[in-house]
Amino acid sequence: MQTKLSPIFATTPEGREADRILRACVHCGFCNATCPTYQVLGDELDGPRGRIYLMKQMLEGHAVTADTRERLDRCLTCRNCETTCPSGVHYGRLIDIGRELIERLAPRRLPERTLRTVLRRSLLSPGLFRSLLHLGRALRPALPDAARRKLPIAKPMPPRTAATAHRRRMLFLEGCVQPNLAPEINASAKRALDRLGISLIAAPEAGCCGALSQHMAAVDEARAAMRRNIDAWWPHVEAGLEAIVMTASGCGATVRDYGYHLQGDPAYAEKAARIAALTLDLSEVLAREDLSGFTAGRPRRVAFHPPCSLQHGQKVRGMVEGILSRLGYELVAFDEVNLCCGSAGSYSLLQPDLATQLRDRKLGHIESRQPELIASANIGCQLHLASGTDLPVVHWIELLN
Repeated sequence: MQTKLSPIFATTPEGREADRILRACVHCGFCNATCPTYQVLGDELDGPRGRIYLMKQMLEGHAVTADTRERLDRCLTCRNCETTCPSGVHYGRLIDIGRELIERLAPRRLPERTLRTVLRRSLLSPGLFRSLLHLGRALRPALPDAARRKLPIAKPMPPRTAATAHRRRMLFLEGCVQPNLAPEINASAKRALDRLGISLIAAPEAGCCGALSQHMAAVDEARAAMRRNIDAWWPHVEAGLEAIVMTASGCGATVRDYGYHLQGDPAYAEKAARIAALTLDLSEVLAREDLSGFTAGRPRRVAFHPPCSLQHGQKVRGMVEGILSRLGYELVAFDEVNLCCGSAGSYSLLQPDLATQLRDRKLGHIESRQPELIASANIGCQLHLASGTDLPVVHWIELLN
């Protein structure tokens, strides 16, 4: 694609990066065939090709309107288009640049800015989020059905057992909301790796991976989170840490991009690249281990929903399915497994109508195959899907215990 960026942007690092990405696009339209929002809305400007054109116009100095911002807001950042694209267009990076830019060129009204700030503060503060969650659960009987279904019922935690201190040590990121909403995920991961002779430890100083802020165009906030995590993890890296394990694929996709996001930071660029190289999804760790000591429990028929952050963001495909098959589970195939369920971090909160349509479309395909349960690899997908079905929805690691 030919470009002629405005001088205001052409000399900036973001402008140069955007120009390279735009020039790689040949506008073939293959991406629209796998774009969830295009499938639902059928509008060219609500697909990757149309959004790319809108961002090109913006970078070339054309007028920017609230409609342009809305089209970018509707993007899930699922990156399915990247998997489909024959030209290797880094759409995820381009949409981040476009969103950051449009916040300056077409500022949101105060109520909308306030909502997004409150949302980030609530989700990124574990203490505040815990208090709000307890309040929501206390008020659960009085809530509308849609809101009630979004609040997961607290599961009883199994008795804690002392883990052995193993020679093999790996770090994990506890996550922002996962410890409060589904503490059984990390507990199950710890038990599984303990049985394999691996100690899974957390760095208390680490916090949010930065994904939520990054996708809401709070770039400085996102990079501050990345630097904080690197500082928290670095002593463990220097001590010979084997890997950094992600139990939420959304976090994994972001941490694996730390090297890209901090490439211009002389104090952190090298460390960020090292952190990214050490990061593995939990499935990648278990796939290379001897799992003969694990057995499959009930139920047997499992529909595995691979999150977009796993299959498109991290390009990790077939790992979980292989593990569950090795353990004796029957994996149920369903249509449109590549499409987003509509969770996408904060998307289900900011774009509830579209998110619900995508969720119901996904669940329609899954339920038609009559599985006994649904498994996923990301807390957001897990909760979003659970809000629309009576089938049990769990993180796949729970099936190993």
